Amino acid sequence: MNSKNETNDRTVLITGAGKRLGKSMALALAENGWNILIHYGSDAKAAEDTGHEVEKIGRKAWVFQADFNKPIHTEEVFKEQIKIYNPQALINNASIFENYKMMETDLDIWVRHQNINLTSPFIISKIFSENLAGKPGTILNMLDWRALRPGREHFAYTISKAGLAAMTSAMALALAPQIQVNGIALGAILPPENPDNLEQLIKRLPIPRWAEMEELHQTVLFFLNGPGYITGEIIHLDGGRHLI
Repeated sequence: MNSKNETNDRTVLITGAGKRLGKSMALALAENGWNILIHYGSDAKAAEDTGHEVEKIGRKAWVFQADFNKPIHTEEVFKEQIKIYNPQALINNASIFENYKMMETDLDIWVRHQNINLTSPFIISKIFSENLAGKPGTILNMLDWRALRPGREHFAYTISKAGLAAMTSAMALALAPQIQVNGIALGAILPPENPDNLEQLIKRLPIPRWAEMEELHQTVLFFLNGPGYITGEIIHLDGGRHLI
């Protein structure tokens, strides 16, 4: 990776950027001129591979690890990394997604989801905002259509994402006018690692197909490179899933 004094261009910090959606966003943003500060939780090789792919594109990449289930550790690591690399944009992407109903959710499951999906984005967003010291910046929170329409499934996950949606609105007010805070509520874009029978559900959507990665990239770039007069907005990229 590059030395830490090579940080003159615009940089985006993406949590969970080693694989899946985080990696895809990292590479798309690198193609559009962004340097990438790559956080990962446990898969160092995947994160390093993402960093090397960013560098092949011609942008700079830096990789670091933090365990989001340990908030004090998260705070210490991100204070150091954000101070060194001084990102102008933050994408809170890292999360866990476990399917437990309410009566199946024990305290460990509950705390783990809140730590990773809600508490860590709060800690990181605060550090990021303080580091900007009044300069303009952008925070983008990766949400889920379930956050705006909670149901019985994925109980702890859904509540944590609903909290992140509320925090998106509250932070947009708290950090205005210097920092724009927005969110993307995703639907069917990447099959989960353990998919249930999703194809029948996809057929019932108003737009009955999976989202394309390019559509996610377009939406992310809209928020990072687009109008400076939008804050507190959550766009549903879900084919209308939240409507049914």
